[in-house]
Amino acid sequence: MKRKLYILFFLPFIVFAQQQQEQQQVSDQKPQEEVKIKLADKQVLRKGNDLYKEKKYADAEAKYKKALQQNQNYKTAYYNLSNSMYSQDKFKESLPGYELVAKTTDDKEFKAQSLHNIGNVLMKEKQYAKAVSAYKNSLRLNPKDDETRYNLALAQDLLEKEQNQENKDNKDNKDNKDKDKENKDKEKDQDKKDQNSENKDEQGDDDKKDQDKDEGEDNKDKKDQDKGGNNEQENKQPPKPEPNKLSQQQIQQLLEAMNNEENKTQKKVNAQKASGKKVKQEKDW
Repeated sequence: MKRKLYILFFLPFIVFAQQQQEQQQVSDQKPQEEVKIKLADKQVLRKGNDLYKEKKYADAEAKYKKALQQNQNYKTAYYNLSNSMYSQDKFKESLPGYELVAKTTDDKEFKAQSLHNIGNVLMKEKQYAKAVSAYKNSLRLNPKDDETRYNLALAQDLLEKEQNQENKDNKDNKDNKDKDKENKDKEKDQDKKDQNSENKDEQGDDDKKDQDKDEGEDNKDKKDQDKGGNNEQENKQPPKPEPNKLSQQQIQQLLEAMNNEENKTQKKVNAQKASGKKVKQEKDW
């Protein structure tokens, strides 16, 4: 970035600054509204300018402040005080002096120089949009200032890069938020599926328990039924005869059969006696 800081002496002269090299344009020429400044105040200002040329910026700052104590309307002292602060990297502290001169001076060149330096301070503070505005305002007052035009182009380039980076960061943040939301939705869906699965498993276990209980009761009823049926069937079946032991009915039947056979035999004997023949008696059992 090209930077020029003007120190006002008797005759103006220009020295250019490239990138990190800082070279100043200094002058003791006074804006028109300051022609009535007292000689003592001018002498203090000139001592400050001499110290500034020797790069004794802190000592120069003290002299400029002394000049302002003697005359608070000394715009050149404000301007040079800001230059001494800027050279000490006190960028924020230097800004009010430049702004005061830019707002109050009627000298177009003096105002253009102040706006240029305001742009330099804003560039240091990385406020590129405001720096662009300051350089444009300076060029409107002094369109032939190549240094200001160069700084304007640099500020515009840095502003564009900053905006592109902000857009990229915003897009990345949006993508990350969308991704986080998608992941959360997936987690919720998975939790819901897991919960449904757990409920289903619990329901399945309950159904299985009920089924097992029903089957157990059915089996119990079946066993009871089978047991009752077997008892009924056993009651209907006649008792099995014990070996070598006749039942009362069998004994009665056998006796009747014996009596019948005996009667038959008796009849045969009687018949033979009647015919005079001897009959041999045989046992039929």
